Amino acid sequence: MSRLEAVRGLVAQDPTNSRIRFMLCMEYLGVSDWQQAVSELKELLARDADYVAAYYQAGHASEELGEEEAARAFYRDGIDAARRTGDAHALSELQAALDILG
Repeated sequence: MSRLEAVRGLVAQDPTNSRIRFMLCMEYLGVSDWQQAVSELKELLARDADYVAAYYQAGHASEELGEEEAARAFYRDGIDAARRTGDAHALSELQAALDILG
């Protein structure tokens, strides 16, 4: 069984666990399956809007797909989430990503 399959199995067992779902997203990113990564990241954020790291990864994957407007939206939403949760480090990373994208 591949690592991706193993993590899929964990998500199937507990689909509400944000950390496990984020692990799945990272597995998709690791194999450059940008579309599936974005799909899973959207699902994660729909369930847990304060999972700040997901916004950065969703923005990055959207950029890889050439979807710059979607990337900007993820970064902006992530900035809002970082402010809401008081995550200054994530806020600076998301702002930098948005600034670079322009």
